[in-house]
Amino acid sequence: MSSRLPGLYTLTVAERRRQVAAAAGLEVADLADLDGGLGDDDAAGMIENVLGRHALPFAVATNFTIDGVDALVPMVIEEPSVVAAASNAARMVRDAGGFTTEVAPAIVTGQIQLTQIADVDVAAAALADAAPMLLARARALSPRLCARGGGPLAVTARVLARPPGPDGGVIVVHLDVDCRDAMGANLVNTLCERLAEAVAHVASGRVGLRILSNLSDRRTVRVTCRAPDAALGDSRCPGPAVRAAIAAASRFAELDPYRAVTHNKGVMNGVDAVLVATGQDWRAVEAGAHAFAARSGAYRPLAVWREDGDGLVGELVLPLAVGIVGGALHAHRGARLALRLAGVATASRLAAIAAAAGLACNLAALRALATDGIQRGHMALHARAVARAAGAPADLIDEVADALAAAGDVRVEAARVILQELSAKDSP
Repeated sequence: MSSRLPGLYTLTVAERRRQVAAAAGLEVADLADLDGGLGDDDAAGMIENVLGRHALPFAVATNFTIDGVDALVPMVIEEPSVVAAASNAARMVRDAGGFTTEVAPAIVTGQIQLTQIADVDVAAAALADAAPMLLARARALSPRLCARGGGPLAVTARVLARPPGPDGGVIVVHLDVDCRDAMGANLVNTLCERLAEAVAHVASGRVGLRILSNLSDRRTVRVTCRAPDAALGDSRCPGPAVRAAIAAASRFAELDPYRAVTHNKGVMNGVDAVLVATGQDWRAVEAGAHAFAARSGAYRPLAVWREDGDGLVGELVLPLAVGIVGGALHAHRGARLALRLAGVATASRLAAIAAAAGLACNLAALRALATDGIQRGHMALHARAVARAAGAPADLIDEVADALAAAGDVRVEAARVILQELSAKDSP
């Protein structure tokens, strides 16, 4: 597979499908699963009170090299410019080796809350002594996962509150589970529920909540890349100036949580788009990522950029619990096709791709802020959507969009006025 598909954006949807199918080693007919990818009956089996299905654009970002292997990156998102920005940033770092990742084991933590404990210190000591027995019991409850090299790894306890109090003494017991290629929510929740009574008996406490934590801080991805000055600059803004401006923007996010939130939103533009395309629990990843950003006690940027000689080096670290088995993938053909398009065979590869997309989107956003401002490219693409919404025919969309962007008035009403003017000009 080569992810370098120059000019893809200039093609029709049908032409893009042919080119992408050829690049990914698929048949064009396979891409029919993107036309919904989910029947009414399947949708009704996933959630309650189903009335239909809601469509979002499905795209691929190009130019990505991740750990030395090219990938077409599937993205589902409604926001203009994200896919183009990711592709452009991936091109900037491509010749410098692309993106390099380190994906931690797929460890998810389950929590068993214990309340009404008379002596939390005695209970914590008893739980520590019983940890090997409890771990053995947990592993016996998941033999197939253990046979695949995963399964429960550790049982630990933390004291949360001492009596007196409305809940008495409170301890939380953590069960760490290697989920392999699954996201792990159902598996870990089941293990916590089945192990809870034994844990409560050891601690002489009452069982409270039993559920996984979405702060998967042991299941992280670290992705790095390098963007040379030659790729960062253009005829209007030299590379060294862009490099310095992006590094300064990164420092701004490191100092100010108000800026860090928006900085991280740019990261999640890329991450979430990949997760939605591949049928993942993107809400869980979002919650965990933002909690991880605040782990020091102050909200910080997930990605940082530093000047390095004649280039810029970026690093992103975030927790990413994803899976390629179970969940929505059972029912959603489009999500399964997205994994095939990206050449994904393991959950760790999917996590690497999602993280690389996040770092690419962050680089693109910071470069735009450091040069033209975020609105120039964003509004140019938004103008096309507005022109279409105003009823512009296919052969006039670009002309109407260009006029909207030039006027700086990107509204449906303005597009309709331009359409009327064009129609009057063409009338005999």
